Amino acid sequence: MILPIYIYGHPVLRADNATVTPDYPNLKELIENMKETMYHTQGIGIAAPQVGVNARIVYIDVDVLAEDFPELKDVRMVLINPVIDIDEESPAVTREEGCLSVPGIHENVQRHEKIRLRWQDEEFNEHDQIVEGYLARVVQHECDHLDKTLFVDRISPIRKQLIRKKLNNMAKGDVSCSYHCKFAPHNRKK
Repeated sequence: MILPIYIYGHPVLRADNATVTPDYPNLKELIENMKETMYHTQGIGIAAPQVGVNARIVYIDVDVLAEDFPELKDVRMVLINPVIDIDEESPAVTREEGCLSVPGIHENVQRHEKIRLRWQDEEFNEHDQIVEGYLARVVQHECDHLDKTLFVDRISPIRKQLIRKKLNNMAKGDVSCSYHCKFAPHNRKK
């Protein structure tokens, strides 16, 4: 089932996200719905808070980027309870990012190129892996959602000031979007 995407300004994006246990209700259904929603919105990653669920779950599929980044061929990941350790010694690279929850805005974000990622898969098997390059960026972006952070929180203060009106309008529900969205309940424009 395709779920609505929660948009900048909605409190669910800034709420705490619960650790997921094997007895989490309807976990497989939630993951399938997240996948279907992400593909429908043409994203490459989605975190549970973006579909209104405050749980530590991420789905990533970066295969569509394989032409530019061959190492991403067939890379699809379900991350449950992910933990990231950033390799501060790795180069920090600035690239443009966008987000399903912040439609129509793309900004440059600096992130480190190498991280250590620990997570559980859908069967709750433990994984521990060094992740580098563009995949490290995508993982950091999606896991930020689990820590109540959006990519616009990581841009320079000057850039944030320049897009403040767009963000304020978005928080009021005044934004055009090609997919079904959920806005902050008290801010929805009449």
